[in-house]
Amino acid sequence: MIDSHCHLDHEPLYENINEIIQRSKNVGITKLLTICTNIDSFQNIKKIINIDPIIYGTFGIHPHEADKNLISKSEIIENSKFSDKIIGIGETGLDFFYNNSIKKNQIESFENHINACLELNLPLIVHSRSAENETFNVLNNYKNSEIKILMHCFTGTLEFAKKLMDFNCFFSASGIITFKNSSNLRDTFEFIPNDKIIIETDSPFLAPVPMRGKKNEPSFIKYTLDQLAKIKKSTLENMDKITTDNFDKLFFSK
Repeated sequence: MIDSHCHLDHEPLYENINEIIQRSKNVGITKLLTICTNIDSFQNIKKIINIDPIIYGTFGIHPHEADKNLISKSEIIENSKFSDKIIGIGETGLDFFYNNSIKKNQIESFENHINACLELNLPLIVHSRSAENETFNVLNNYKNSEIKILMHCFTGTLEFAKKLMDFNCFFSASGIITFKNSSNLRDTFEFIPNDKIIIETDSPFLAPVPMRGKKNEPSFIKYTLDQLAKIKKSTLENMDKITTDNFDKLFFSK
């Protein structure tokens, strides 16, 4: 299994990092991708990726941080070249649910990340909440490019997923697919082709059933994988291979 999106620099994961890694390995996780959200986050990620060979990282500015950390394309490129273990750019995107940053800055930051991805040929990790039309409109400007896109913690509508298919997107399933009130999302993941699906925890957030109420961690990804296998009417072993192969194809194929 691969956890394609976790925040190992967040507590309580960071202060218990060795135990977190061991529990991840105990359930069969072979790679952890720890995701950057701001400049301070990256300082810790630069240390974390050297703790264990299974850990990789990204560089990016979360849309919530776009006002405080509005960053240029060249700065994104420079930071992303820090190490060969920085394998993606993000998370970036648009969040108009909380509006923690003004819309103009979110869009400018998103576009700067996309342009950096195109120059570096790295995948783009996209956060989109209450911003389906705006996210689509930005990505549509790059439709004819070779951009590689991962829609992280995808909770969008089926219609949005269908539109994103034109961009050759991958979609990441989180613990939300295990929630009782997420039947529409489960239907959407049933529709999404198997070769476009990856799994994640987004830990320490969004713990899956039956761990609801606890701080999430990468080892809990087994519950999301189990639910995805049921959605796809497949075996856990088969979905493990499919999602692992998809991650490797997206992040390690040149």
